[in-house]
Parts: sequence; C-alpha cells; structure tokens
Amino acid sequence: MVDVSQHKFVPDHTVLDEGELEEVLEEYNIAKTDLPKIKRTDPALQDADAGVGDVVRVERDSRTTETAVVYRLVIE
Repeated sequence: MVDVSQHKFVPDHTVLDEGELEEVLEEYNIAKTDLPKIKRTDPALQDADAGVGDVVRVERDSRTTETAVVYRLVIE
C-alpha cells in the first residue's frame, strides 16, 4: 500500500507541544476550537502521531513567501 504521507506534494505535518500551542493561540488571539479542522483519519497524518485534540502545524511551499505555515485542530 502507498504511504500518502511520504508523497512529495504532501506538506510537513508536525504536532505542536503545549508551549508552542499557547504561543500560537496568544499570537492570533484565538481559542483552539477556532482553528480550521483536520480529521484524524486524514492520510497526511499517518506518521504525525497526532491524536484528537492535538494541533498540527502544516508547512507548505509557497511561491510568494518561501514557506506558508497553517495550523489545524485534529478532530475525530
């Protein structure tokens, strides 16, 4: 079976620790539940060790800013 998370077009997904999460929430002045969602069963999370309730940093290549960083809340 193909491991989709290792495909060259799938951006890096990294689980944030509590300290990083607090910094992000404070920087954007939001609650964790205000973040866009990603399902735990998403193939891109296969290797990320993310559980429901975790927040994932997604780092994508960008033509304008070199790297674009977005955050997603993992849901069931």
